[in-house]
Amino acid sequence: MEIEPQAAVIPTIDRLEQGKYGPVFPKTPACYGFTIVAKVKPGRADAIRAHGKTLAKALEEDPHLLAPLKLHYLRWVLFDDDTRFMYQGIFDTDFDKYTEDAVVLFGRAGVNTAFENLEGFPEDWRTNPEAFVRFVREHHCPSFIEYGEYPYVSADEIKKALRIKGALSEMLDQLQ
Repeated sequence: MEIEPQAAVIPTIDRLEQGKYGPVFPKTPACYGFTIVAKVKPGRADAIRAHGKTLAKALEEDPHLLAPLKLHYLRWVLFDDDTRFMYQGIFDTDFDKYTEDAVVLFGRAGVNTAFENLEGFPEDWRTNPEAFVRFVREHHCPSFIEYGEYPYVSADEIKKALRIKGALSEMLDQLQ
């Protein structure tokens, strides 16, 4: 069975169904995702970088820390002389579930979010998931086309395929 790459054009926001917190973005060949662009609080770029190091260390200690978010990848970028921040993520759940799960996960793990260093981020985000979601939606820059080399495949399916590949390789090595 060969999987063919696909692309999908995403409708404008005014043509999307409305959900609990706003437009329901469709699953695309790249799964679900969002891109947030926001202003950094003055002098807080180094705190964002430090938070990235803290997160990387936490993942060394517990590689499954972010597993509930069903992530494919995250990308953090500081730009415009460290005055703006871009957070881009691709994941397997819908937009609102991802943000709600992130609030629960960070709260349970006692982890702060890099977003605390962004202008307009709600101080009560831990107890007010709606405010967290509202901030994310207000700063989301929707894509208008998305491409998937292996379309609509979940992170769990990819990991399973890699485990099978590893087991087959090990089995073939033992036969030699």
